[in-house]
Amino acid sequence: MPLSGRVLSIQVGQVRPLQVGGRKLVSAIGKQSVRGAVAVSVMGLEGDEQADPSVHGGLSKAVYALPEQHVAWWQAQRLTRGATLFDEALAPGYLGENLSLQGLAEDQVFIGDTLHFAQLVLRVTEPRQPCSKFNAVMAYDQAGRDMVQSGRCGFYLAVDKPGTVSEGESFTLQPGERVTSIADALRHKAWKHLR
Repeated sequence: MPLSGRVLSIQVGQVRPLQVGGRKLVSAIGKQSVRGAVAVSVMGLEGDEQADPSVHGGLSKAVYALPEQHVAWWQAQRLTRGATLFDEALAPGYLGENLSLQGLAEDQVFIGDTLHFAQLVLRVTEPRQPCSKFNAVMAYDQAGRDMVQSGRCGFYLAVDKPGTVSEGESFTLQPGERVTSIADALRHKAWKHLR
C-alpha cells in the first residue's frame, strides 16, 4: 500500500536581514503561512525567495518540506538549550519549510520518490542540511548538530510537474528506486562533512 499524507500548511518568505554571530546577513528562513491554492513552478512556490541560491532553491531544491511532527521536538530543544527567552510556539515556516506535511518521516522517504498531488508532482532530491542561519533563528549554537544527530531535517523537492498546491490537500508517495532514504543520506553527508 503506497504511503500518503496531507499538506497541513504552506509557507513562503522574502529575503530580509538576519543577525548571525554579530554579522548582518540576509535570509528567507522565516516563512509565513499563505492560504488558498499556491502556484508552484520549477523554481518553487510563487512568492517564495532564497537569499543564497547556491545552497537553497534552484531546480533540485525548489521546495523544502518538513514533517510537522518535528516542530514540537524542535520547540522543546530550543527551550532546553538555553533559548528560554523564546517560549512561544514555533509557527509553521519558522524552520524555513515551504510545506508542513503530515504522514511522512525521513526514514520512509527515499531520494527519487515522488509526491503526487491533484495538479502537482514533486520529486525528493536530498535532505536539508543545517547552516549558521538555522542556529541563529533557533537561538542556540548546536541546533545544526541536533538536526543531523536527530535526523529531523525534512527534505528538498524538485518540481517534476508544475501546478498548484493547497493547504489540506492530500498526496500519495510513489516509490522511486528506493536505494537511499533521506535519513541515510543525511547521515552519509554528515559523516563526509565531519571527516
